[in-house]
Amino acid sequence: MRKLKEFVIEKLILICGLASIFFVILIFLFLAKEGLSVFKSVTPFNFIFGKSWYPISEPPQLGILPLIFGSLLVTMGAAIISIPIGVACAVYIAEIAPLNIKEILKAGIELLAAIPSVVLGFIGMVTLVPWVKAVFHLPTGLTALSGSIILAFMAMPTIVSIAEDALYSVPKSYKEGAFALGATHWQTIYRVLLPAASSGIVAAVMLGIGRVIGETMAVMMITGNAAVIPQSILVPVRTLTATIAAEMGEAVVGSEHYFALFAIGIVLFIISFIINVTADLFLHKRH
Repeated sequence: MRKLKEFVIEKLILICGLASIFFVILIFLFLAKEGLSVFKSVTPFNFIFGKSWYPISEPPQLGILPLIFGSLLVTMGAAIISIPIGVACAVYIAEIAPLNIKEILKAGIELLAAIPSVVLGFIGMVTLVPWVKAVFHLPTGLTALSGSIILAFMAMPTIVSIAEDALYSVPKSYKEGAFALGATHWQTIYRVLLPAASSGIVAAVMLGIGRVIGETMAVMMITGNAAVIPQSILVPVRTLTATIAAEMGEAVVGSEHYFALFAIGIVLFIISFIINVTADLFLHKRH
């Protein structure tokens, strides 16, 4: 009876795993079915590298290079802010913080991850955007910088949680060996623990970036939504995700505009797939 129960549970888990893969394949096929139709009217090269996104002009101009640059600029800004702060927080929680403070910090990080993106976007609109406008003397604070700062807050819980787990997973014998050789606590962290946990930390960073590049609501609220190639981080931008969210409701079903939005979804799907596969490779390297 016990063996039968274990057999049933194993098969149920297998079915759940296969179902998740099946649903991902279905999503990709659906995106491909709708999105690839846009290439009947525009070549893949002009779609990816076109500099003008005017989908409802006559004729429509469907170049998504400004949207790709907008997404990359906001993501890079968020990565520059969140990676050093996130890794430093993980080191402090894993190695330095007293036990009672460690529990408080971990609860705070989990709480930050639970805040809906629309709430963070609203907070950014009423606090961060006026601050950026005043400090940099800009006509508007709805810029890529504002989006990067808010997205950094969203990426940090992922980076801190996984990096802290990677540091905690380093065998205790490494630390004891470093102390036995006369290394200080900081030398042990810098020269032993961080290199040993490097693959897990890189995976944490990649997953954090994946969280950022797929974010929609917050960036749509505070980045200005200007579909132009940005010249600096202090100008309005529009991201791939914000374009889909803002325009899908008004696109005529079956139009070039409609198919182009699905093609943007394919581009996002491929970017997310590459990031997740890279993170998975680093995680397996750790083990």
